[in-house]
Amino acid sequence: MDTANLQAFLAVAETGSFSRAAEQLHLTQPAVSKRIAILEQQLDARLFDRIARHVSLTEAGLALKPRAEQVLSLLNDTRRALSNLSSEVSGRLSIATSHHIGLHRLPPVLREFTRRHPQVSFDIQFLDSEVAYDKVLHGEIELAVITLAPEIEPPVMSELIWHDPLDFVIAPEHPLARQKSLDLAQLADYPAVFPGTNTFTHKVVSDLFERHHVQPQISMSTNYMETIKMMVSIGLAWSVLPRSMLDSQVSVLPLPGVHLQRELGCIWHSGRTQSNAARALIDLLRDARRQSS
Repeated sequence: MDTANLQAFLAVAETGSFSRAAEQLHLTQPAVSKRIAILEQQLDARLFDRIARHVSLTEAGLALKPRAEQVLSLLNDTRRALSNLSSEVSGRLSIATSHHIGLHRLPPVLREFTRRHPQVSFDIQFLDSEVAYDKVLHGEIELAVITLAPEIEPPVMSELIWHDPLDFVIAPEHPLARQKSLDLAQLADYPAVFPGTNTFTHKVVSDLFERHHVQPQISMSTNYMETIKMMVSIGLAWSVLPRSMLDSQVSVLPLPGVHLQRELGCIWHSGRTQSNAARALIDLLRDARRQSS
């Protein structure tokens, strides 16, 4: 059984589309369809139902999916283990990162990495931290640099790289911007835009309000910090932003005694053999931690 056919099968299963699977694999749609057809012929089973433009797994497809993931994971782990017998840092490294970290934290690290290890090619996915966490958990990517979950349990392992202080912000012309001192209860009288309810950052912020028994007035939410900054800057609401994003477009709200931060770091699966490339990137991230401290 050709592993390329299994890869095509998993891509279609994940995306729910032959065309999107083709884009993901850098193939034509007919090539993906051919690989699925060969796999179905080999297994003597139909793997997908195709109704109109909707693609869904059949019972046979559902049974094959976890086994295909296990086969490819074992094969890739074997390749990494054999490659690690040499000290050469090369090959393909699959990582994920959040949009914020990818824009504001990772560029100098990746620049130095490519300078030191030009033989490594990257497969970088920009994902919400929560999605990246799941992909590491299921062995779909080797390493993720994300906002760390408040609680991380084996088999996922983590390492803190950056403390990321968060500040309460408002548009400079907003009435709250003229206040010399505020508390959380006063903020709750005004509309807020929060990070998406499914995000680790939302939990960090909402836990703060819960501890003080205050219910914020959340009028909007989004997963992207850049979007939150835009909505705050035009006066729609107050919010929290990483201190690294602050500029003249927003004003920091003074809340004495309130300290808020999230933790940024890297995660990997403890049951997966780390490639030399992954180890080298983690070493550079540790260097970045030492420099920032």
